[in-house]
Amino acid sequence: MSTQLEALPHRHVLTLPTEPAAVRTARVTAEWALVEWGIGLRHPVVDPALLILAELVTNSVRHAAVLSPTVTVIYAAGPDCLAFAVHDRHPYQPPLYQAVTGTGACGLGIVMELVLAVGGTAVVRPDADSRGKSIWITLPL
Repeated sequence: MSTQLEALPHRHVLTLPTEPAAVRTARVTAEWALVEWGIGLRHPVVDPALLILAELVTNSVRHAAVLSPTVTVIYAAGPDCLAFAVHDRHPYQPPLYQAVTGTGACGLGIVMELVLAVGGTAVVRPDADSRGKSIWITLPL
């Protein structure tokens, strides 16, 4: 885990079966965590963050379930930063920034447009065994 995540005072980890209900559960859990951490649901970054999260979990459900029976969402926040990751055990690592140019999947293109619009960052981190990955999103608050 990066030291940046360790420096964020608020963290929550959720592991779910890689099935359609995971999308709603991940989103509701994010809303709960944000409120618990004092980040209002009307904050301008919250709606884009929830849409990004839902799209990433949906991608895991649609594309990784055959190899990944679970999807894990890591939520973290600090005074000026919201971060989350979606992890599955499918080896494919999507080229996030190519999605913006139109060569990637439509859903990832939307994700990246939202990330960039709010001044955030996105990165794909492979598992040590290269059989899975996490897509990390960091957004300024």
